[in-house]
Amino acid sequence: MKKNTIKLTRKIQVLIDLPTAEERKEAIGKLYDWQDRAYRTANIMLAHLYVQDMMKEFFYLSEGIKYKLVDEQKEPDGILQTSRMNTIYQVTSKRFKGKMPTNIISCLKASLYSNFKKNRDAYWGGECSLMNFKRDMPFPFTTEGMSKLVYDNEKKAFCFRLFKIPLKTYLGRDHSDKWKLLKRVTQGELKLCTSHLQLKNGKTFWLAVFELEKEKHALKPGVVAEVSLSLEYPLVVKVGTKRFPIGTKEEFLHRRLAIQAARKRAQVGVTYAKSGKGRKRKLKALDTYHQMERNYIKNRLHVYSRRLIDFCVQQQAGTLMLMNQEDKIGIAKKEEFVFRNWSYYELITNIKYKANKAGIEVIVG
Repeated sequence: MKKNTIKLTRKIQVLIDLPTAEERKEAIGKLYDWQDRAYRTANIMLAHLYVQDMMKEFFYLSEGIKYKLVDEQKEPDGILQTSRMNTIYQVTSKRFKGKMPTNIISCLKASLYSNFKKNRDAYWGGECSLMNFKRDMPFPFTTEGMSKLVYDNEKKAFCFRLFKIPLKTYLGRDHSDKWKLLKRVTQGELKLCTSHLQLKNGKTFWLAVFELEKEKHALKPGVVAEVSLSLEYPLVVKVGTKRFPIGTKEEFLHRRLAIQAARKRAQVGVTYAKSGKGRKRKLKALDTYHQMERNYIKNRLHVYSRRLIDFCVQQQAGTLMLMNQEDKIGIAKKEEFVFRNWSYYELITNIKYKANKAGIEVIVG
């Protein structure tokens, strides 16, 4: 049965809501400590899960050994003192209990165990390696760790407490739906799910996850919209006899190639850039152009995918079929210029996300 809800993640900057600099410094230090212990907890948990799953490989020199990765009280051949999920919780809670909220450990336990089960066959076959979590990894928490999410008219921000640490949002010139989503949460119209907090580059970000109902449109599953990604047009959609091209090759590439040319000129001039701040000072212009190109691509792909879904809704198309994608991607890989500049995978990801939100079924052919 299909779910009628969808989860949206929004990246929201938050600030420590305390009056003095000393208090803010102490609070931010505590958050950094939690993030550091969370990344170590994740690595330890994943290592233990892998060792448990590969236990049979360690017994290859012995014969007649029977075992099961279950509680010994439930199965005679069990070799664990408790359930498998509880083992990784106990290992890490004994090490970090009192040094970080147990709510974070519980969230890591649930997400890592679920992810490990999905990739288990790939790990066993040597097709992929274990994930390596880094120090700036966002740490998870449930709504039980949050309290008093309200909008403060004086501060003009949404305020809440995270494990007794007061935080407030900083939306800036927010033109997205973040403010509306948070307002609906405070009014009880939306539900917050397990979210994350990340500290990176001197800033604190709340990766809020909202659960809301899918958009309801008068769609007909029998009406199929056929979409193809071509070299002349980013998207071409066909519903019945109606054909609608979205964007053009010149429109998409003109600005992107201009940014790349400017970046190349800046790269040539790096040698003569003023020194004094080391590598960061010399590469500042290059980083600016790199981010400018990424922002442009993100905007264009968002616009193209949005136009596509709007057209499907207008035509009441309940099924969206991406035609001959393997062939198109194969051609793009052979043409270095096309593969470098066309962003096929990211566009397909945007289409699937927006189609799911609108209740449209996507079929990749």
